Amino acid sequence: MLKHLFIVLLVIFTITGCSQSDSVVKIAGPTMGTQYHISWIGQSEGAENIQQLVDQRLVDINRIMSTYDPESELSRLNRRNQALNAEVVSAALADVLAQALEVYIQSEGRFDVTVGPLVNAWGFGPGKHRDQKLSKEEVDALLSGIGSSAIHLDDRVLSTDKPLYIDLSAIAKGWAVDQIGYLLEQQGIISYLVEIGGELRSRGTKSDGNGWRVAVERPVLDAMDRQVQLVLEPGDSALATSGDYRNYFEEQGVRYSHTIDPHTGYPITHQLASVTVLNPSCALADAWATALNVAGPEQAILLANRYKLTAYAIVRTENGFTELASDEFLHRFPGLIHGSEQ
Repeated sequence: MLKHLFIVLLVIFTITGCSQSDSVVKIAGPTMGTQYHISWIGQSEGAENIQQLVDQRLVDINRIMSTYDPESELSRLNRRNQALNAEVVSAALADVLAQALEVYIQSEGRFDVTVGPLVNAWGFGPGKHRDQKLSKEEVDALLSGIGSSAIHLDDRVLSTDKPLYIDLSAIAKGWAVDQIGYLLEQQGIISYLVEIGGELRSRGTKSDGNGWRVAVERPVLDAMDRQVQLVLEPGDSALATSGDYRNYFEEQGVRYSHTIDPHTGYPITHQLASVTVLNPSCALADAWATALNVAGPEQAILLANRYKLTAYAIVRTENGFTELASDEFLHRFPGLIHGSEQ
């Protein structure tokens, strides 16, 4: 499912930090073109049953939201190639779309699940990479066919004003993390860490009383030179990161990121390297991380403060990187921001 997004999103490493007395159960497996990793405090005897439940839930989510599965619910909707008239969709698809539309409105259109045709045309989709700039005529033609303002959702009834290609890749993975968290809670697991391709959700504490710890990666261009930028304890929260430094091409000295601004139809050109958002909902953290990444450093912090988001940004400078954070982040994690770094 949606492999290109999972390759380009910032990787977040999980740090358990457990003592030998802890009983930490771990499972992992493939999903959505990436991997899931789950840790929880409990007994290992039931791990196989938990993994079967997790795997089946993820298969079910893919069957609804994947654009790589031609028979998924979303793929079948996209194949209509016409305006939709009062289509009843599944409760899961309606829930994800409702959250996507909420962030679309609040972010002033910076998060747009219809931008997929532009992403593909720029060479960052599942097809062949272009590695060259689109013409203004090509961009303008594609812009006329996007826009989440043309999507209308009334409970589970979906309609659109024009043909649209809907791609939920920037929110579905976070939504899946939430769903797996709920599944674990239904099984009586109250302390866990769920991660899918970098998006994660944590609950409770380990047996030593400490919280789960995660590390945000420094946005260096060399994938083999991964470094930790910041270590956090999210607490009972979810976390998602969006970055532009893994998937891009250069032409005549200009760097074109995979992140497309839905307003212009062009890749972002600002110096925001990555942005991390913490939220009770991983779906919303996922969507807002993308929206703030599109917005750029100054506007990202303004938006985050307007909606009281816990957001942390790493910005490129001539001498390395500098850090920015929203008021909520500074209040929640005092003393973690140090300013400019080499």
